[in-house]
Amino acid sequence: MIAIERPTPAQRTRRLAVLAAAVFAVIVPIVQALGGFGLSQAEFAADGNQTLRVAGYAFSIWSLLYLGTLIYAGRQALPQTGESMLINRMGWPSAVAFFGIGFWIIMAAMNLKAASVLVIFASLLALLLPMLANARAIRATGTTERDRWFLIWPLAALAGWLTVASPLNLITVATAFEALPAALSPTGWAVLAVVATTLVGIGVTWALRTMAYPLPIAWGLVGAFVAEQEIKPVLAFTALAAAFVLVVAGVIVTFGLRRGVERR
Repeated sequence: MIAIERPTPAQRTRRLAVLAAAVFAVIVPIVQALGGFGLSQAEFAADGNQTLRVAGYAFSIWSLLYLGTLIYAGRQALPQTGESMLINRMGWPSAVAFFGIGFWIIMAAMNLKAASVLVIFASLLALLLPMLANARAIRATGTTERDRWFLIWPLAALAGWLTVASPLNLITVATAFEALPAALSPTGWAVLAVVATTLVGIGVTWALRTMAYPLPIAWGLVGAFVAEQEIKPVLAFTALAAAFVLVVAGVIVTFGLRRGVERR
């Protein structure tokens, strides 16, 4: 029988901070919507979405992301949950990311465009960098282990959506400020963003080997296809092709390759 490593007082404090950050991330948009504080997310995005748009339905993914966030945070906070390597290493980074996505709602409501870009990229990097640093441990986590379903999937899915939302936010703000460089046309910049996002998605999926990461990116790219197919067909079909390539590459990398590490 394997003994469960109980968390120390310092580790319990970290776990409670993760839970508080998750609750903050979920409560802020509810309070903002019910109270009508500042701009809605749609109103914020409308000022500058001429370059690249995503269909509104695509943002319904936040319901699943918030649910996954709460499941992860609640499970890791339970006293009977042992202190695994991934719970330990992803604790504070996930708390930073959760607080970040909550603060992004506040930045958008206050129409603080530049601040919103900094916050969303900080949230993305807070998750993505430690996940890549612990890619070996993530790959080695078995499909029947709880950390794969209650930690890797929720955090990888959130990181995946932030991977597509961050460049969208950047392009929206740059368009609103009329700050897109003249080296490319606006559509050219949008296509470049789609290609860059897809390459990052494939690279990170190669490292992590979990479909939880590329699926939200593909979802967002399909949303771009739906929004732009009538006005910007080249951009739209580039996004659709990118989504297809990303899913196929994700399946091949996740299920067609060996994990590349031996579990201890």
